[in-house]
Order: sequence, then C-alpha cells, then structure tokens
Amino acid sequence: MKCPCCGSSDSRVLDSRPANEGASIKRRRECPSCGKRFTTYEIVDSVPIVVIKKDGSHEFFDERKLAGGIMRACQKRPVDANAIVAEIVAELNNSLVSEISTKEIGERVMEKLRARDEVSYVRFASVYREFKDVDTFLAELNSMIRSRSRRGRAGKESGEKA
Repeated sequence: MKCPCCGSSDSRVLDSRPANEGASIKRRRECPSCGKRFTTYEIVDSVPIVVIKKDGSHEFFDERKLAGGIMRACQKRPVDANAIVAEIVAELNNSLVSEISTKEIGERVMEKLRARDEVSYVRFASVYREFKDVDTFLAELNSMIRSRSRRGRAGKESGEKA
C-alpha cells in the first residue's frame, strides 16, 4: 500500500479489524520510510448488476428502487421489508449474474411477499402485474384462495397418514 505522505510503496500492517458490520476490513498501517501512520479499508470488489427493463433499456441495479417498491407494499403490515430487500440483494450478489430482467426481480419479490404476507403480496402484484380492472384483481385473489385450499388439504392428508 502506497504511503499517502511520502509515496513509498511499502507499509506494514499494525492492526486489522472488521468494519461496516463485517463488510470491510479496517487496517492501521505504518510507513517504514517516514514513520507516518494511516488507515486503509479493504472491501470486496463486486461486479455491478445490470437490470434489463421492460422496454429493453439497461440500467445499474439500484437497491433503493427495490426497497422503495417493497416498502410501499409492506406499509402498515407486519412484514420486515428490509429483510426481504437484504435477501434479494444477497441472492443477486451470490448468483454471479451480471444481468437480470425486471421481470425476474419482480417474481422474486412476489415469491417472498406471498410467503410472508398475502396483503403485501397483492399490493405489490397489483402494481407489478399492472392490474387493469377489478376482474384481473379478483382472478389473482381466486388463485391465492385455490392455492391456500390445496395447501390446507395437503396438510390434512399428510396429518391423517401420520
């Protein structure tokens, strides 16, 4: 690491510790040439994810946009929206993809919301799927009801066999 004072390309690490909740490492260094001490931060260099929008345009993934949509859907609901955002961001970073469509991101959000809170799910789906009228809205609700009743029957059947 180059010394910021004298420009020497040699320095020695005096102390290392985690920083930013483990997202980086803070290192205290000393330059053997001039004796000056300085601090550096080491972070993981992640590949930026590009989002392919519905119109075909591309833009860098913005966690704030994702959080905004999820927060609106979960407003006044018993859902930890930040946890959902963190899960999706972690999944995207761990997937090693460099491009993802808004459709795929939206489906991931809906999957997580549906598992946690049906009201938040319907709120998000109504905007994401662009429900045009009440019939479209009712079709989605009926689909949820059918799915719930299938899960209920499957649970009873497995309980009877045990």
